[in-house]
This record gives sequence, structure tokens and C-alpha cells, in this order.
Amino acid sequence: MMDKLKIAEKIKNGETFIGIEFGSTRIKAVLTDEKCSPLASGNFTWENELKDGIWTYSLDSIIKGLQVCFSSLKSNVREEYNMPLVTTGAIGISAMMHGYMAFDEDDELLVPFRTWRNTITGQASKKLSEAFSFNIPERWSIAHLYQAILNEEPHVKQIRHINTLAGYIHFILTGNRVLGIGDASGMFPVDSENLCYNEGMLDKFDEITHIHFFKWKIRDILPSILLAGENAGALTKQGALILDPTGEFLAGVPFCPPEGDAGTGMTATNSVRPLTGNVSAGTSVFAMAVLDKAMKNWYPEIDVVTTPTGKDVAMVHCNNCCSDIDSWAYVFSEFSSASGNKLPMSKVYDILYDEAAKGNKNCGGVTSFNYISGESITKLSNGAPMVLRRNDSDFTLADFFRSNLYSALATLRIGMNILYKNEALTLSKLAVHGGFVKSDVGQSVMADAMNTPVTVYSTAGEGGPWGMAILASYTLYKNEMSLEDYLDNCIFSSASGKVTNPDSDGVKGFDEYLETYEKLLEAQKKVSEILYK
Repeated sequence: MMDKLKIAEKIKNGETFIGIEFGSTRIKAVLTDEKCSPLASGNFTWENELKDGIWTYSLDSIIKGLQVCFSSLKSNVREEYNMPLVTTGAIGISAMMHGYMAFDEDDELLVPFRTWRNTITGQASKKLSEAFSFNIPERWSIAHLYQAILNEEPHVKQIRHINTLAGYIHFILTGNRVLGIGDASGMFPVDSENLCYNEGMLDKFDEITHIHFFKWKIRDILPSILLAGENAGALTKQGALILDPTGEFLAGVPFCPPEGDAGTGMTATNSVRPLTGNVSAGTSVFAMAVLDKAMKNWYPEIDVVTTPTGKDVAMVHCNNCCSDIDSWAYVFSEFSSASGNKLPMSKVYDILYDEAAKGNKNCGGVTSFNYISGESITKLSNGAPMVLRRNDSDFTLADFFRSNLYSALATLRIGMNILYKNEALTLSKLAVHGGFVKSDVGQSVMADAMNTPVTVYSTAGEGGPWGMAILASYTLYKNEMSLEDYLDNCIFSSASGKVTNPDSDGVKGFDEYLETYEKLLEAQKKVSEILYK
């Protein structure tokens, strides 16, 4: 790393970039230099809450999280460089995609924020998918809006704007109601040739909702679309005080278009060219495959979204990944405390992952279901984590925890099989980031589950906020080169990464596990129905 005095000078002169991402369990900010090398970070831990059957975050918690995270970043800068953080070259806001935030003419939130995690829009999703001949997942904003219409919710008549979480944060900081095309493509289908919302589908939506006589049309209430690198406004005086109530951070800093966590994941893994792909594996897990041609068919299990520059991407999104793994880790942590030998959580994870590596490749007949919440791909409305085994199955810690790791990726593989088999998709590379692949064991399980070599870059731990900082920095280069070339030539030209190849026995074992898993899905659904009657 360059001399700290030189870094301090760059920070003072605003020769830096900030990316802030609102993840499901953590809000994180990253400060980088002009080459996007991380210099400092800040974070805030939060949790969604289940309120009246809706997974949500309150506006108060959103603002508090933003402020505490940014304050943490400022503190880290002062500690490391003895320098206040008062400005920067550009800022980018990212957040978990999809969901539903509806506002009235006074910009008041009409109903609590409905996050991507909700599986309450099945009727709307099915009707819109059939009307558009295009998959509209349950978590998309337009599905939430149409379900509210079908439910005859009173607030719908008062709507003047809808947005995603990233778009909302961007709006309160800049006053601009805009969205990066990648995040916008999770609100409403996007035309990747003309780089706008799909005009035919906009017309179709107005046609099927005209009987309600709303004062708005769908075009009126969606945020405007911008592409990576375009100017998306600047930090207002009011926004500066929201971001930093101390008043130290100055207004006027330019912003890049706000993006979703899928777009930042693609950027952070250099996976924006056709036939490249990436997997983000944390609370949820999703795979993104950038397409070189349109798919032959549409599938309810496959979303079509875009890169931050508007290229079509096949997305397999699963609501559940590491949450049940975390739950079991906490149980084992409690056991260590009860035994009088309290272990740090990091050690608990290390032991469990190391044991999983010793397990049978097919988990010895132990099958886990990690569904904390519902799952659209497997048509499960509610979560009901479950472990099943025959009475003659091996039941060791190694097999049990390996089955938990397999379960975290099983639904993803079910979705990916559609692309592999029906669309003959072959990826040139698959980059992976997120908590699941922090260990070598997680990386090898991922390679076996996807039956594809996976690359984990040394920067993988920086994740989405770092990807957002890169998009902020790209505002300086948009007129000089494409985002693809910028990532190849300026960001990843000297990046190191670990490549893990699939193991033939591991691939066979995972396939055997998945075959049993799919057979037992009916049992999982029945249990869920009984528990949530």
C-alpha cells in the first residue's frame, strides 16, 4: 500500500470513491483510491423483521443504518490516516434488489417496505408472466404492485412513485428519482436493445389495469433509467446532513446511478461480458450468466435482468443460502458454552466446515432443507427448515454439516440445470463471492455443485460495496472505454484469484444428493403446509 501520507492527501483532495451497499444483514461502505484499491471501510449490522406477515425494514432503521455505517467509515479513515473524510470523487448506492416501496405525492411511504424475501405475490407473478410471455418473479416490484391491485389495497390509488431500496436512498441524498438499468430490470422488464423499460409490456400493464381508473399510468410511477457511468445527480445539502448529521461531509459530490446487488456482484467479479457468470452466496444465493443471445424460451425459474450497461443476464435467484447454516453454527456455539469451553464463532465455523470436508460425498443419506423463507423455484410458500434421513443412513457431524452446505446450493443447481440442459449454456468462467466461499471447503463444494471451475478473486471479500465504488469511479471513464474494458484493463489486469476445479467424485456425490433432495421436496412442501395452516 502506498505511503499513508500520500493516501491522506488523496482523501483530502477527494481523489477517492465511495460505494455503499445495503445487504440483507449488513450495510457496508468502502472507500477506494483512483485505482479502486480499498482504503477504508465502515459497516452496520441489521436484520429484517417479520411484521404482520411481511419481511421488512423500517425507514428509521434504513436511515440509522446509513448514518452509522457512514460514521464508521469516517472513523476508520481518521484512525488510519489521521484525516477527516469530508468529500470524495463520486458515490454510488447499492442495495438488495427488487421489493416494493410505494410513495404518495408528498414522498411519504404508503405501506412498509416489502423486501425481496416475501413470497406473497404468486397470483400476480403468474398472471403477469402469462400476459407478458416473460417471467415476472414474485419479488419483482411490478409483481408486488399488481398483487396490491388484485388485493384491492387502498394505498394503490395514492401511489405517485415506486422504487427499490437503492433508488430510495439515492433519492433522499440527491433528490433524483433514477435507477441504474440493472436494478430497474428487477422492477419491470427492460428492453436491452433500446435500453429502456419494455414499451409493449408497459402498454400491456396499463391495459390490464385500466378498469381500476387509477390517476397514474405505469410509466408515470417508475424511476428513470440510467446506464453505468452516467451522471445521476449530486449530494444535496439536505442529503449531506442525512448521510452525515455532524455536517462535516460536504454537499456537491457527484453520484453514479444506484444499482442492485446483482449489478455490483457482476462488477466486483468482472462478470459483465457475454458468457461470463458469477455467483453471490450469502443470506441468499444467485447466479448471473451474461447471455450472448436471447433465450429460446422463458421459464418461471429464470429471471432475465441486465448488466449495469444493459446486456441481458439470466439470473437464478434463491431466497435461501447461508441462514440455516448460521442457525446451526449458533446452536453448536451454544453447546460449546454449555460445555464450559466457549468457542469464538469464527472457530465454530472453521470446525464445522472442516468436518464437512471429511463427510461422504453424497452426505451418507442425510438430506437437509435450508428454507428459512419461501422459495419460488421450488414453489414453496413458507420456510420450514428440515433434516431427513433413513434409519440406516450414516449420521455423523461430517455428513450432517456437509448436507447443510449442499442444501444451501441445491435450489440454485435446480435452476441452473434449466440453462445447462434447455439453453445449452456454457460459461467461460464462473466467479464467486460471498460468505459461503470464504473457506476452501465452501469453494470446493461450489465447484462440485455447479460442475464448473470457480474463481474466487482476492478482492472477493470486498463484495458489493467495492463493486459499487468501481461503478462510481467509472463515471470518469465512460467516454473513454466500455465498462467491460474498464474492468479488464484498469481494475482486474493484475488481480489475483484462486481457481477451484470440480472433483469428479464430488460432482457425482452432489448429483446423488440432489436426486434425493428433489424427490423429498414433496415432503418439505407438506410439512410447510401443516406448520403454516
